[in-house]
Amino acid sequence: MVKKRSQEFIVKPAEAGNRLDVYLAKQMAAQHSRAHLQKMIKNGAVLVNDQGTTPHYPVKEGDKIDVEKLDAPAEDLPAESIPLEIVYEDDDCLVVNKVPGMVVHPAHGNPNHTLVNALLFYVQNLGNSKDKVRPGIVHRLDKDTSGLLVVAKNDRAHARLAKQFKDHTIERVYHAIVRGVVQHDEGVCEEPVGRAFLNRKKVVVRPSGGKDAITFFRVLKRFPKATLVEIRPKTGRTHQIRVHFAHMGHPVLGDTFYGIPFPPIQRQALHASSIGFVHPSTKKHIFLTSDLPADMQGLLRFLESCDH
Repeated sequence: MVKKRSQEFIVKPAEAGNRLDVYLAKQMAAQHSRAHLQKMIKNGAVLVNDQGTTPHYPVKEGDKIDVEKLDAPAEDLPAESIPLEIVYEDDDCLVVNKVPGMVVHPAHGNPNHTLVNALLFYVQNLGNSKDKVRPGIVHRLDKDTSGLLVVAKNDRAHARLAKQFKDHTIERVYHAIVRGVVQHDEGVCEEPVGRAFLNRKKVVVRPSGGKDAITFFRVLKRFPKATLVEIRPKTGRTHQIRVHFAHMGHPVLGDTFYGIPFPPIQRQALHASSIGFVHPSTKKHIFLTSDLPADMQGLLRFLESCDH
């Protein structure tokens, strides 16, 4: 079972002035490396006086520091019989057409009913099995983003596929329906992104201190108040497409986190429609596509009906 745990520290006078990551590395040397703690801080798993902050924050006397993390599961994650649409499979990997609403792997608040639970039932063995929470997973899609996702079935495949994602050599094409009329036929957004300081679940454009993020796009069809776009992200930052289009003034329709609700669709209108990669064993190029799901097709019909 995956449990949420919180550990509290109060900064003593002699400890004041240390960077937060340095302070925690001393306090939790047996549990975490400094690099892992930096990642936790950036991901909002560490709060100082109930607020998110950065690894280089200088701690002050009396600061209350809460550290949250996923405990390693006491037992293996449960395999669950959940329907999956498998669009490609061999001995090394498989590609799933993920439905909207499915979380990729267990996390705070979602210990079960995830893609990983379904995969464990379907294939039993997955790559990187030492990771009890994310076996087989080499990249992610947001819960309410649909489309193609590659899964590794053994350690060698996991390492080779993960390297392709790290090197940005994976071909990924998304389709999104965004608010407003995008004026340029094609373009690129290169704004760095990073976690928001006050709401660590949210990602924002951060010109200084953010991570490089590059999103290419081209317009496929314009409607009076919306646009269908094809998107090719060069990097794969958390929420990158949603944040970049919101920053450009064109949030993805239905994205309540970075935009506003849009009743004709009940989730963000974002679909991972194509993926291309070099097979981890054969070295052959694999390229797969997925049609727009029914709710996005329905949204396009709705927008066309408003066109007159």
